[in-house]
Amino acid sequence: MPRIIKSGLIQMSLPMTEGEGTIAEIMAAMEAKHIPLIEEAGRQGVQILCLQEIFNTPYFCPGQDKAWYASAESVPGPTTDRMAEYAKKYNMVMIVPVYEREQAGFLYNTAAVIDADGTYLGKYRKNHIPHTTGFWEKFFFKPGNLGYPVFQTKYAKVGVYICYDRHFPDGARILGLNGAEIVYNPSATVAGLSQYLWKLEQPAHAAANGYFMGCINRVGEEKPWNLGRFYGTSYFVDPRGQIIAQADEYKDELLIAEFDLDMIEEVRNTWQFFRDRRPETYEKLVEL
Repeated sequence: MPRIIKSGLIQMSLPMTEGEGTIAEIMAAMEAKHIPLIEEAGRQGVQILCLQEIFNTPYFCPGQDKAWYASAESVPGPTTDRMAEYAKKYNMVMIVPVYEREQAGFLYNTAAVIDADGTYLGKYRKNHIPHTTGFWEKFFFKPGNLGYPVFQTKYAKVGVYICYDRHFPDGARILGLNGAEIVYNPSATVAGLSQYLWKLEQPAHAAANGYFMGCINRVGEEKPWNLGRFYGTSYFVDPRGQIIAQADEYKDELLIAEFDLDMIEEVRNTWQFFRDRRPETYEKLVEL
């Protein structure tokens, strides 16, 4: 019997930015803007829904203003608790990326995974942290320390990779080895930088590891940072590396796709990459 999954991705522009309200007001406005699309996903029967990177704030990393440390919160915490109510209401797994505060000075770029009954299953902390022009993330985030977990949800085994992580094939492979059937990559990336890689790397990860991916990018421009235009084009890609659904480049959107998880076994029975890998020859990969 086919294992059909209906999944959704939400890409969103910023409704209120720095100078137009307090940090708490900006966060509340961004969360409120998401609610209608979260509700729409539930009404349409979405089983697994993923939001964009640090979904309830601007992408504040083009600056280095420590005031944004105040937007970090515990995980689980207030935001994940509110999202859990929607997960439970609609019997919908949710991946909720937020700015996490473990303790003073311990701040992470994190995604919480909430099961369809509202149960908090765990979290992934972004492992690869960029620090380059316009992306001063080491000022805000410690590198992740939880490895590459895979979460057994009601509907599928789910893994998470976050934005800059996608440039590193090693973690993507570990997610496959850990049993991920769908890997979600919430991102914040702008036109003119790595846009040409957006539709290369993640289809390559999907094909190399034989799993589905849901890839999310925010949309619009965010002042006062003016990093550039977030170009959306969120998409789903199958284990053959084929993009099966794609969102608009410019507008807020809930992208929904249906796919059959049985395709994973079909593809892996043809391409035996896990059987034929040679880890005993890869010592160079773990040299410091």
